[in-house]
Amino acid sequence: MAESQQSQEASTGHAHHPKADSVGFEDDHVETAQEIPVNKMSGNEARPPTSVTDKIFFIDLANKQLKTISPKVFSLEYLEELHMEKNQITSIPRGINNLRHLKILYLDQNHIQDLCEELGQLKYLLSLDLSNNPLSYSSLSVISKLQSLRRLRLYKTNLQEIPVQICKRLHHLELLGLSDNNLKSLPKEIVNLTKLKEIYLRKNRFESFPKELCHIASLEIIDLEQNLISLIPEEVGFLTNLVKLFLAFNNLSIIPPTLRRCQKLDLLDLSHNFLHKLPPGLKDLTEMRVLKLSANSLEKFPQQICCWPSLSHVYLRNTGLRRVPKSFTKLTSVRILDLGENCFSKIPKGISMMKNLEVLALDDNQIQEIPAELKELTNLKSLNLSENQFSVFPMEIFLLDSLEKLYLGQKKGIKLTSLPEDISKLQHLKELHLENNCLEYLPATISLLTHLNVLDCSNNLLKELPDSICQAEGLQKLFIQNNQLSQLPEDLDTLQQLEVVVVDGNPMANPPIEVCCQGKAAIWEFLKEKRRKKAIKLKVRRLWRQLMNEKGLRAFLAFKSMMDKKKKGKEKKKKPVKGSKAKK
Repeated sequence: MAESQQSQEASTGHAHHPKADSVGFEDDHVETAQEIPVNKMSGNEARPPTSVTDKIFFIDLANKQLKTISPKVFSLEYLEELHMEKNQITSIPRGINNLRHLKILYLDQNHIQDLCEELGQLKYLLSLDLSNNPLSYSSLSVISKLQSLRRLRLYKTNLQEIPVQICKRLHHLELLGLSDNNLKSLPKEIVNLTKLKEIYLRKNRFESFPKELCHIASLEIIDLEQNLISLIPEEVGFLTNLVKLFLAFNNLSIIPPTLRRCQKLDLLDLSHNFLHKLPPGLKDLTEMRVLKLSANSLEKFPQQICCWPSLSHVYLRNTGLRRVPKSFTKLTSVRILDLGENCFSKIPKGISMMKNLEVLALDDNQIQEIPAELKELTNLKSLNLSENQFSVFPMEIFLLDSLEKLYLGQKKGIKLTSLPEDISKLQHLKELHLENNCLEYLPATISLLTHLNVLDCSNNLLKELPDSICQAEGLQKLFIQNNQLSQLPEDLDTLQQLEVVVVDGNPMANPPIEVCCQGKAAIWEFLKEKRRKKAIKLKVRRLWRQLMNEKGLRAFLAFKSMMDKKKKGKEKKKKPVKGSKAKK
C-alpha cells in the first residue's frame, strides 16, 4: 500500500489494508510467484485441479519482486481478490479479462505505464489501486469502463488532470484517492459522482477549495491538506453530510460562516494556516469531536468551541494563547488537550475540571508551578511540561498517580538538578523523559517503577547510574547519551527486555568507548565477560583463604604441640628429687 495512502486514510479511520476488502475465501492461496498450488489437500484427500481452482478466491503476491503477472493466475476463473502491490510489474497482460469474477485488484507501487483495454472488461471490479505507478494519461480512460467500481486509488501517479470520462461514467464510486499529484482543479463533471463519500486530494496544487465538491451532497470526507488554498466558497454549507474536513497546511485567513450548516461535522483540521478567529456561528457544530487549530495566530481562545459538548480532542499548539475564558470549564468531555508552545504563565484553572482528560500538553510555556487542584485529573495518563520555568522538580506531579508518560525535558527552560526519590509514587509510569537537564544522579527508587519501559536521561550531567536500575525489569529503552558516565552497572545486561541502550558521548572506561561504539550486543558481552572474570577471581580468593586457613590451623596445632612439650619439659625439671631433704 502506498505510504501517502496510509497517512491520509488512516487519519480518517478509513485506512485501506490489503485484506480489508476481502470477500469470503478458503485457505488455498498462492505461496510462490512461480507455482500455483493446484493440488492442495482438502482434509485427507487430494482433489482434482479444477475443483481446487474453484476454491481459490484470494491470492497475495505482494512484494515478491515480480516483473509480470503469471499466466497461471489468469486460469483462476473464480478469483475475486488479487494483490500484486510492491513488485516490478511494467504492464497488465491482456489475459486479465479472464478473471471475470475479480472484485479487488491492488497493483500499487509497481512500474506500470499503460493500461490495456482488457482491464475495462472486469465488470464486477469494486476496488482498484494503481497508486505509485507512472501511468500515462491517455490510458486512464480504460478505468471509466469499470462501471461497478466503488473505490479508485490513484495516489502519486503524476496526474495533471482527471479524465472527464471517469467522472461521467463511474456513477457508483464511493472513494476517490488522488493525493500526491499535480492537480490544480477538478472537472465540472465530477458532480456526476453522486454516491461519492470520500475524496483525498492532499499534496496537490489547488489554490482554492474546488466549488464542484460543494455540489456532491453525499460527501462525508474531504481531504485537501497541504495545498495552496486561500479561499473556501460560501457553498461549502451545502455539504450537509460532511463528517471530516482536512484543510491543514494551506493559506487560509478566513472561514466562511456557512460552514455552520455542516452540522454532522465531527473533525475539523485547520492547523498551519493564517487564521485569527473562527466565525461565531460555528458554535452550532454540536457534533464536533476533534478540532485542530495549531499553528494559527489566534491569540484569543475561540469561545465557540466551548459550546461543543462532544469535543474530545483539542489541538491549539502555537497559537499565541495567554489565557482561556471561564466557559472553558464546560469542556468536560475533552480527553486530549494540546496547549503547547503558547504564552501561559500558569496552568489554566479550568483544566482541573476536565475529569476525562487523558493527555495534557503544556510544553514550551512560562509555567513556574503546578496547582494542587490538578490532582483531580484522575484519568490523566500523559503529561508534557517540558521547556517551562520550574526552579525545582514540581512535587505536585506525584499526586497524579495514574500517569503513564511524563515529559520534563528542558532544552530551553530552567534545568532540573535533581530527581526526587518520590518518583517511585508514580507506579503506573511507563515513560520518563528528562533529557536536557543538569541531573548528576538518579535516585535508587527509580527501580521501583515496575512498569517503566522508556527512560530518557540524555544530555544531562550523570556521573553514574544506580545499581538498582538493574531491577527495573520492564525497561526496554535507555537513553543516557551525552552525560559524564565512566561505567555502567555490571548487571545491566540482566534486564532481559532492554532492547535499546544509547551511551554515545560519555567518557566510558567500563566498558571502553570502543566497545560501546559497537552497540548493545558488544556491551552485553563485555559485562558478561567481566562478571565471569570477577567470579573466577572471587573463587581463587576463597580457595586461597581456605588453603591458608588450613595451613594456619596446622601450623597453630604444631606450634601448640611444641609449646606443650616445652612446658612439660620445664615442669619435669622443677620437680624435687626424693630424699633430698634428708641429705641436707
